[in-house]
This record gives sequence, C-alpha cells and structure tokens, in this order.
Amino acid sequence: MTALRIGFIGAGGNTKLRHLPGFAALPEVELVAVANRSVASAQAVAADFGIQRVETDWRAIVAAEDIDAVCIGTWPDTHAEMTTAALAAGKHVLVEARMARNVAEAETMIAAATAAPELVAQIVPSPFTLNFDAEIAHAVATGEIGELREVVVEHATAANLDPVAPLTWRQDARISGVNTLSLGICYEPLLRWLPGDGEVLAADAVTFTQERPGAKGELRSVDVPDAVAILGRWTGGARLAMQISSVEPGEGRLAYRLVGSNGTLHYDVLAGRAWVEYAVGGTLELPSAGLPEGGWQVEADFVSSVRNGTPVRLTDFATGRRYMQFTETARSAWQTK
Repeated sequence: MTALRIGFIGAGGNTKLRHLPGFAALPEVELVAVANRSVASAQAVAADFGIQRVETDWRAIVAAEDIDAVCIGTWPDTHAEMTTAALAAGKHVLVEARMARNVAEAETMIAAATAAPELVAQIVPSPFTLNFDAEIAHAVATGEIGELREVVVEHATAANLDPVAPLTWRQDARISGVNTLSLGICYEPLLRWLPGDGEVLAADAVTFTQERPGAKGELRSVDVPDAVAILGRWTGGARLAMQISSVEPGEGRLAYRLVGSNGTLHYDVLAGRAWVEYAVGGTLELPSAGLPEGGWQVEADFVSSVRNGTPVRLTDFATGRRYMQFTETARSAWQTK
C-alpha cells in the first residue's frame, strides 16, 4: 500500500487535538509538511508530531508534488480560497468546520469539488452526537416516537459571559461570516436524524457586550450575537425551536427533544444519555454506540474515502451547504426584524 502523504494548513487547537494524532495513528500515512500563522508555531507543531518539514506559505503545501491530501485547520474566512486551490491542484481535502463564511463561498467549494470528482472533499463534522446518531435516526425512521411534531434544541454556555474578555474570531463576522455561536454545529445533527430541512420563520438575537478589546488592545465592535433564538418549521410541518446562548452562568447544557405523537425522544448530550418517553407511560433507553473518543473517527474515514472510494458521510459538501443556508437565513431574519 502506498503511503498517503498529508500536508497541514493551520495547526490550531482542534488540529493538534484531533487531526494530527488521528492521522499519525493510521498505518501508511505520512505527515509531510505544515504551514501555520507563524514559522515558530509551525516548527513547534512539526517537532511535536514528527512532521517532515515546515512551509512559510500555505500555497507551498497546495503546490507540493509530494503531498496527496491537505488538512485545512484554519478559520472560516480562508476555507473557500484554500479548498478550491487544493482541489484544483489535485489534492484531496479535509476542511475544518464551519464550511465557509456564507453560502456563496460554500457554492464555490462545491463547484471545485464537482469539477474534480476523483478527489475526496470532506468537512469535519459536528462532533457532539456521534455516539447516538445511528440510534436516534433509527428511532425516527421506524416511527418509535410517532409523527414528528416538535424539534427543540437548547445549547447554553458561559463562553462570552465575561464582559472584558478579548474579542475572539468567533465574534468577528469578518472571519466567521454568518456562522453564529453553535447554531450551525447544533443544527447539523438534525440533518443526520430527520428527513428534510429546517425553515426559519422568525429569529431574535442580542449582543450584551457591544465592544471588546481586539488583538492590540483597541476596542472592537462585536458583530456576532451573544444569544440567538430561532422559530421555524421542519419539512413536514413540525415546529422547530432553537435557543443558543453564550452568556448563561453555570455548567451549561446541550439538549435535544424530538416530540412525536407517541412519545418524546430526549437527548442530553453532556450526560451522554438518550431515551424515549412514551405517551402511554414508560421509557426506553437508547444505547450508545460505545465508540472510542465519542465516536470520533474523522481521520480514518477520510483516509478510507481516499483509498477505497468510500462515500463521504460525515460531512460531505452538500450537507455543509445545507447548514450554511440555514445559518445565513437565520442571520438575515434577525438583522431585518
């Protein structure tokens, strides 16, 4: 078996936590080169993970003849340019979520992937629900909860509670685009469980801290909300309600409820528990897949797709476009209300 030679563009937190060790653990995979925001940080990553060389420009990774695939771990504002360049250069691509800043950029990525069908184009999936995805989808598909009536999602953290904390890239629309808090990453699992898509009927958003210190200490406007509420409909008519907050004190929560005519499927993500509560009484615990690392096998899936032609499932570009369309529509709804 010929080794799959991988180059890395951007080696931030998730790349170091997940992608680099994930690829390094696979047989016949070589970590060839890395380009980061600074040469010093790239050199540190190369030393930690046994990467063969450091490049000073991401374009050198894309152009390198000894690289077969590129892992893009940068912020969303660079994804479209880097992905399209890599695919045009004949490289397979694994790109970090969120897919892009907006639907237009997502469309350019899809066009590039469509023009190179022999190449694998994969987005890093929303990771929270991997160990229960199959069981939840099965429960819905087999009518375990009956006719779907409501889809409710709640995610609360204290990530932006401190009013003097510096501005992060997630709060800067120039970088994050229409991606808002965890809206897209919480919406994506619904596409795995339910047929169809969500429609935004109304949205409300609020920013409690209007300005935060920038990288150089200067005050910057915060143009991504601290909390968002979405009201809509799912395909088929079920009510959709999503409440996302980054300013709630306490331990936080991430919970889904799929309300049906026969029962309600509850999923407490942080507790690692999913169950059905029936209208006639009684409950049914859904089993976890029990996969290591919470079901994370992104790097192995990517390599399998490259070597064996396994179709990309988590997550293909078409699915990425669907969550980008939802988040863009939601942002437009609260900006024009």
